[in-house]
Amino acid sequence: MARRRRAGRKLLGLFLPVLLVLLIGMCGWMWWVVSAVAHPPHHPYLVTPDKYFIPIKATDEHWHNEDGTEARGWLLRGAEGAPAVVLLHGYGADRSWLLNLGVKINETTNCTVLWPDLRGHGENPAVSTTSFGTREAADVRAAVTFLRALKTQQGRTLVGQRIGLYGVELGAYAALLFSAQAPTDARPQALVLDSPPASPDDLLRATIQARTGLNNSFAQALARFGARGYFLGNYGNAPSCALAATLTDEHVLLLTGTDAGYLRESTVALAQCFPAQAQVQLIDNLPLTGRNTASAPGEQGEAYDRRVIDFFDRVLRAQR
Repeated sequence: MARRRRAGRKLLGLFLPVLLVLLIGMCGWMWWVVSAVAHPPHHPYLVTPDKYFIPIKATDEHWHNEDGTEARGWLLRGAEGAPAVVLLHGYGADRSWLLNLGVKINETTNCTVLWPDLRGHGENPAVSTTSFGTREAADVRAAVTFLRALKTQQGRTLVGQRIGLYGVELGAYAALLFSAQAPTDARPQALVLDSPPASPDDLLRATIQARTGLNNSFAQALARFGARGYFLGNYGNAPSCALAATLTDEHVLLLTGTDAGYLRESTVALAQCFPAQAQVQLIDNLPLTGRNTASAPGEQGEAYDRRVIDFFDRVLRAQR
């Protein structure tokens, strides 16, 4: 019996270092994968307000997020007392992808428009990593607080009570999570959600596949597990459907199309999650979505923008 125990200990002594090396290697691999996708690719801005083809008075603004980090965005002031619209881009994009849409919204509705760079995005971001929606929702709350504090030259409040949010993919999830977390009387009245993911895990999975080529289910599961540790509690996975179920009086426009890939299915499914009293419109056959409008032909891009502008114009201005 003692001989068997000694043999077992020797065997364990042989395999334990190997298992330890494998464990360390697996942890290192998870860290590498999650770190790679947590740092979105950066590109020069497609266009900036000073290079826009018509003169616009957009300013470059900075404010603080709730965790003390710095946020930034372009601001185009509207009429005193008019609503405000916040435009939230997708993963790997930046505020410049939505500049044209925001200018058109301002011209048509006189709304104040804010284009934030989501954390980890844009040129030389102050925060280097994205959290796939969790911290971004809190950042939207900070952006709305910034808008509420804006004053006119006469010292009066610039932005009215009504707020609209537009988001693409990551931005759409952040807008939805912010809306679900906000007190009922502080929620945005108008939401345009273009191709929102079913959950941050879905977005993480698709991003890992796109950036690393990994599509193995076991590897993906390890990476999702690793994300919990990498983000140190700042990574949540609340399903979009559960968030939508908490919204009651909001006007919601869901947009998606064939170019959205897996996100088309999640968007169509999301339309069934809102309570009956919510006013939800689903358009799921667009020739292109907000993920690609920055490079779209003029006619297609104009048709997309017109849908969004008309929605905000109808919901926000009509109820002032």
